[in-house]
Amino acid sequence: MLMLRHLIFLLILSINCSVIQGQITDSSRKKLTFSGYNPELAKAMVRKASIRSAILPGWGQITNKRIWKVPLVWGALGTTGYLFFQNYNQYQDSKEAYRLATDGDPANDMLIKQPYFNVRSQPERIRNFRNAVRQNMDYCVLFFIVFWGLNVADAAVDAHLKSFDISDDLSLQIKAGQSQFSGQTGIRFSISKKK
Repeated sequence: MLMLRHLIFLLILSINCSVIQGQITDSSRKKLTFSGYNPELAKAMVRKASIRSAILPGWGQITNKRIWKVPLVWGALGTTGYLFFQNYNQYQDSKEAYRLATDGDPANDMLIKQPYFNVRSQPERIRNFRNAVRQNMDYCVLFFIVFWGLNVADAAVDAHLKSFDISDDLSLQIKAGQSQFSGQTGIRFSISKKK
């Protein structure tokens, strides 16, 4: 395990210490363009998908033609919504049971629902359960908001990445080489378009 850590550390160190050979001098500077890439159109697509996904979860994924993601979005939001209402019902029942158990009138004890009726003589247990259920409700709301935000972020990122060229004409080469500027040996990454 220690040797693996050392190997990873040396690999990261060698990558960080090497000079990347991708600089373009002013005399040979060319504008890098991708075939068919339109930045204004890409911005419009990202905006459209984000707004649609914020209005109705999954709509942005449908706009991006990633329909397989819609059940995941609906499942995440539906699960947190279901758990919220489940906890809400338990919270209401335990709140009422605690109120009836602490009112000092033994005639009201018959109105306490199960399972709280069995512990009506210990109202602190009912109160602790009520507080735990309230905390679970808060977590459900928090996760619902987080999942909704992830839904919007996923639609925006997917729309943004949709405009990039991912054809078979691109190639990535990793080569060992020496820097002309510093004289150090390192790793060089080269992205080029096949002809």
